[in-house]
Amino acid sequence: MIEKIIDDVEFPKGWFKINLDQVAIWGSGGTPSRRIPGYFQGDIPWIKTGELKSKYVRDMEEKITEQALQKSSAKIFAKGSVAIAMYGATIGRTSILDVDAASNQACAIAQPIKGIIFNEFLYYYLLSQLREFVKLGKGGAQPNISQTVLKSHPIFLPHYPEQLRIVAKIEELFSELDAGIESLKIARSQLKIYRQAVLKWAFEGKLTAEWRQQRQGKLKSADELLEQIKIDRENHYQQQFKDWESEVKNWESEGGSGKRPTKPHKLKEVRPPHNENTYHLLNLPDGWNWIFPEDIASPENYSLGIGPFGSNLKVSDYAESGFPLVFVRHITSGDFKINSKFISYDKFQELLPHAVKPLDLLVTKMGDPPGDCEIYPAKSMQGIITSDCLKFRVWDKFVNRDFYKYCINSTLVKKQLGLITKGVAQKKISLERFRGILLPLPNFQEQNKIVQEIESRLSICDNIETTIEENLQRAESLRQSILKQAFTGKLVPQDPNDEPAAQLLARIQQKQSAQQTLPLKPRKPAKKTP
Repeated sequence: MIEKIIDDVEFPKGWFKINLDQVAIWGSGGTPSRRIPGYFQGDIPWIKTGELKSKYVRDMEEKITEQALQKSSAKIFAKGSVAIAMYGATIGRTSILDVDAASNQACAIAQPIKGIIFNEFLYYYLLSQLREFVKLGKGGAQPNISQTVLKSHPIFLPHYPEQLRIVAKIEELFSELDAGIESLKIARSQLKIYRQAVLKWAFEGKLTAEWRQQRQGKLKSADELLEQIKIDRENHYQQQFKDWESEVKNWESEGGSGKRPTKPHKLKEVRPPHNENTYHLLNLPDGWNWIFPEDIASPENYSLGIGPFGSNLKVSDYAESGFPLVFVRHITSGDFKINSKFISYDKFQELLPHAVKPLDLLVTKMGDPPGDCEIYPAKSMQGIITSDCLKFRVWDKFVNRDFYKYCINSTLVKKQLGLITKGVAQKKISLERFRGILLPLPNFQEQNKIVQEIESRLSICDNIETTIEENLQRAESLRQSILKQAFTGKLVPQDPNDEPAAQLLARIQQKQSAQQTLPLKPRKPAKKTP
C-alpha cells in the first residue's frame, strides 16, 4: 500500500513513501557459457559489476553474440536503465546504461516507469543508499543482496518536476565538488613528483651546495673516508684472524673434538669503479665519489644477503609466534607488523645467514622498478627475510643509513635497478646485480646534513598530504550530505505550481493495477542463411 507522508517533519508535503518495485521494472541478466569462447566475440555490450564505476557506463570490456543471448538468461536492457551491483565488494555500485546492453546475473537492472520517476533521480537515490545496501548484504566471504531486497527498499518520492529540479541541483553542486576534488588530486600527484625531485637534488649535491661552499677546505673528501674504511676493514679482519687462531689452539688443546672453528674470510678490497661504469650517471660534486654497496657494508658476516629459496622456507614452517618473517608487503608499507608470520628458534638458527637485525636496510627484489627500501625498526627482534627481499647492513661508523635509504628510493638507484632486472612474468634483481650498482659517497658530515635537508622538506610534504587527504574525506562527506538533503526534500524549494499530489498518486496506482511492464527490447534471432 502507498503511504502518503504528511506529518513527518523530515519530508515535505506531497512526497510519498513507496517501494522501489513501484517506480521501476526490475530484472537481472545472465552469463553465457564460458565453454564456448565464440559467445564473447559479438557486438552486444555485456556489463559486469566491476564496470559500474561512473554515472554512465558505455564501454564494456566484453561483448556477446546473438546466439549467446538466445542460449542464456542474458537479456538486453534499454539505454537509460539503472544498473546496481548485488554481489561481493561491489555491492551498491550504480550506473546508468548509456547504450542498450545485456548484463551478468550480479547486476540488477531497473527500468524507470515513465512519468513516475526520472532515471537520474533513481540513480542518485540508489547512490545515496550505498551504505544501507552494504549493511543489508548477507553471506560470508561473498556477501550479496537480492532483487527482493532492492524491490522492497523504500523511497520517498516527490513530484516528477521536483525530481528534475533536485537532479539539476545535485549535478550543479557535484560539478563544483568534483572540480575541487580534481584540484586536490592534482596537488597530491604533484607532491609525489616533488618528493622525487627532492631526492634527485639531494644526491646531485644541490641541497647542500651552499653548505659545502661555506666549509670549503674544512671537510674531508670521500677519498679520505674510503681510505679510513679500508684501514678499519683490514684491522677488523686481522682481529678476526687472531680470534680464530686463538679458538683453533683451544680446539686443538681439547683434542680436536667437535667442529673446527671456521677461518674468517678476508673482505674484498674497496675498489673505485671504472669510468665505463659511471659515464651514464650524473656528475658528482667535488669531494664525492662513487662506491659499490659492499664498500660501505658492515664487515660482519652476511651484511649483504637475500632470503631463503624453495624448500629452505616453506609455509609449513610458519608458526603463530617466535621469530618474525619479513615480506615485501612489510617493506613497501613500512609496517612490519601487518599479517605477521613467525618461525621457531630452531628454524631461525638454521636460516641464520638470512637473518635481519634492527636498523638493517631492507630492499624489495621485485617491482616496477624494484628497489623499495625501508629500515627495519630499531626495537624489533631479529627476523628472517623472505625470498623476494634483500638486506643491506651498512657500516654506521662511516655512513648514515638514512642517507642510503633515501638514496636507494631515489630515481638515481631506481633507474640502475630497472636496467638490471631479469624475468618475464615477474622481474627481479639478484644479489650479485645489486652488488654492482653504484652509490654516491660524500663525507659523513655531509651525509648527515643531506638527511636533515631531505627530512625537512619531506616533513612539509607529509603535512600537506595529510591536509589533502582530510579535504578529500570532507569532500566525500559533503557529497553524502548533498544526497541526504536531496532525498529529504531540503535541497531545492517546492513549487506550488507542481501537479497536485493526488494526480501522481492516481497515476502510480493506475500503473500498478494494470501491472504495466516495460518491454526489454530483445533482439530477434539472426536469420539462418539457406
